[in-house]
Amino acid sequence: MQDIGEVVEIELVSFTSPWPPRAYRYEVRQNRLAHYFVARRRSPEAPEEEAEERDSGLLQWMQHWTHSTRTRRTSVVGYCGFWIAGDEAHISTIAVDPEYRRRGVGQLLLVTAIERAIQLNARLMSLEVRVSNITAQSLYHKYGFKVVGSQPRYYSDNREDALIMTAEHILSAPYQRLLQKRRKQLVQRLRPVPIAASQE
Repeated sequence: MQDIGEVVEIELVSFTSPWPPRAYRYEVRQNRLAHYFVARRRSPEAPEEEAEERDSGLLQWMQHWTHSTRTRRTSVVGYCGFWIAGDEAHISTIAVDPEYRRRGVGQLLLVTAIERAIQLNARLMSLEVRVSNITAQSLYHKYGFKVVGSQPRYYSDNREDALIMTAEHILSAPYQRLLQKRRKQLVQRLRPVPIAASQE
């Protein structure tokens, strides 16, 4: 709950139709199908052994630190959420502070969500993405998501279509191998520095 203010700050600069704070309060307090995570900055003085201890899973793994020139004080640099019903998980939102984009934070959040969905025995994970958001689509393809359909005029701000993307059989051995390969690549990319993804 204490992260919602910072989450909404990122929401406001990331989306033209942002969720209001009350939506996140509902998701965190009342929606039992919802799972939300934040990526937060950690002090560069964090002990190296602490980072090593948390390397057992990206749910808590220490990741990317860079010095910031921003003046506002914040610890949250990105967030992600999904809903789960039965064996299907659906990503409801994912965003990264503009200052921290293209540094692996979005990947960290996506992998965290996938790993958590697997822990909950989800069979597949789906999401919607703007047809114009090629960068996000590329990331999702990298993690095994494929376009399975579309939603015409899905986005209310400009009536843009959405692509429906799904990663199927995420409990299967082939998908687990893909996830581990991508996870190792991500760990190597982020290893020099600490940000943690933690559940709200």
